[in-house]
Amino acid sequence: MSAPRKLHIKSYGCQMNVYDAQRMVDTLAHEGFVETASVDDADLVILNTCHIREKASEKVYSELGRLRVAKDEAARHDRRMDVVVAGCVAQAEGAEIIRRAPVVDVVVGPQSYHNLPQLLARAKRDGRALDTEFPIEDKFAALPQPKPAAIRARGVSAFVTVQEGCDKFCTFCVVPYTRGTEVSRPVARIVEDVKRLTDNGVREITLIGQNVNAYHGEGPDGQPWPLGKLLHHLAAIPGIARLRYSTSHPRDVDDTLIEAHRDLPALMPFVHLPVQSGSDRILAAMNRKHTAAEYRRVIDRFRAVRPDIAFSSDFIVGFPGETEQDFAATLALVAQIGYAGAYSFKYSARPGTPAADMQEMVATATMDERLARLQELIDSQQHAFNQAAIGTTVDVLFERAARNPGQIVGRTAYLQPAHVMAPDDIIGQVLPVTLSSLERYSLLGTLATSPATIHAPATAPALTGA
Repeated sequence: MSAPRKLHIKSYGCQMNVYDAQRMVDTLAHEGFVETASVDDADLVILNTCHIREKASEKVYSELGRLRVAKDEAARHDRRMDVVVAGCVAQAEGAEIIRRAPVVDVVVGPQSYHNLPQLLARAKRDGRALDTEFPIEDKFAALPQPKPAAIRARGVSAFVTVQEGCDKFCTFCVVPYTRGTEVSRPVARIVEDVKRLTDNGVREITLIGQNVNAYHGEGPDGQPWPLGKLLHHLAAIPGIARLRYSTSHPRDVDDTLIEAHRDLPALMPFVHLPVQSGSDRILAAMNRKHTAAEYRRVIDRFRAVRPDIAFSSDFIVGFPGETEQDFAATLALVAQIGYAGAYSFKYSARPGTPAADMQEMVATATMDERLARLQELIDSQQHAFNQAAIGTTVDVLFERAARNPGQIVGRTAYLQPAHVMAPDDIIGQVLPVTLSSLERYSLLGTLATSPATIHAPATAPALTGA
């Protein structure tokens, strides 16, 4: 029996890319590949790329330069190393990658990675292979299922894609061009995936999509189901302790989703709800299709049914034409809402998007200064949120052994890491923990004998309207 071939995969960007990377591993496991942490002994290297952030393609070409050296070294030892560029950069710049980077054997877009075995065979036969089409068939139906051992090795939490693509066409975003328009998976197939995961020890499921709360997959009754109805259905599956979802758009928060947060104990009270800016003028230029006031009212609706709910968000500073007044509106929105955490970025033009043609660019020094001010406010809110947990008893889902001997680490409902001294047989359990201190972003505590208590987040002031 021949030795298994080794696969090294490096994934950039969003949770969807993490999920896609796992599915590529599952697909190639059926072709005899096993994962390796080292590029040097890999027979196949996959760069699973993201096109959202600044200089995404430049980073890919820089990595390919390093891979050329590794590939040449493998050839000197009579070993073939195939290099694949996958994901959104591949989708956006596939032909250019083939032209500029001879080291690359296969370029495959995010909707076509289920074709990897055939593409590798084609590259071996013809020299190179490119597939960046948006296939009509359901990619997920074509993917082989992960082996039980692979599921168990990945731990007690798992992602499940329920929706891909986006129809919003924000002027700064490449997703509609690299992932396509919105497509939702049927409820039955999602249920199959979730049951397979829970049968193999997964306790927490995060439903993911570029615009996950636009989900409208076909239900068992033949009708399109919204995300809230899907969550109710999944919560009844034995073995599920926690449900989450990401990433949401404020325009697609419907009543069924609010009701799910009201009615489902398994649905965690932590929502990632990007707003990008607090200025209505900039939101209009971004084509976000909501105002700051409408965003605040969405927050109000969540808090009305779950007083303990917390939020994270995304912000772009320095969008073309952003004035100091516009930026002040963003700071005001952050101060009013209060976040448990957020991601903030300087605007960077993505080729092919409408914003890339806008002329009123903000100076780099101004963007740097605004980003620092925004991040300081966000960091202070996150610290206050974490600090407020000290002295409380909260439920923690334990995931793995920590670096410190004897410690087990899990996560709170708000994804805060929590460490306790305990035997490793608590992994996979949800247990109450009394939190005693905070070290950077991690909470320390002890297993409690009394149940967890619900407390409203410290950084979540009640809004009185917009």
